[in-house]
Amino acid sequence: MDFMERLVERINDIPELPIQCRMGYLGTGESFVVYPLPGSQVVMEYMDGTKDQELNYELAMRSKSQSSIHNTLWLVQNELESLKVLESQDGSFQFEELIITNKPFINQLDDQGWFVFLLDVQAKITVFKESE
Repeated sequence: MDFMERLVERINDIPELPIQCRMGYLGTGESFVVYPLPGSQVVMEYMDGTKDQELNYELAMRSKSQSSIHNTLWLVQNELESLKVLESQDGSFQFEELIITNKPFINQLDDQGWFVFLLDVQAKITVFKESE
């Protein structure tokens, strides 16, 4: 399923996004990432193997500039809040909606001056059974 790839691609298409998003975890320098969170679930499973799912993701940004993080995550949050269409390239899912479950918030400030802010979202999608 290519949902996470399409989500990252959509985020990176946001005009004037100051840093590119990638899949994975935060690096040691300035970085902006998305990764899955626990608690995702199948809401409904159909006879043909198709599943309605709720998938939890977190967007995290690490920087020494609190204002850069703030501006980036609010820009992304505003864009994702109005997201209506997200197309699968391999036909593996159908997008229903994306819900912002936590607005951008500070998670960490270390002794070297690095801030980490988070933004949590939940995607509601239908995942089609892979052909055998």
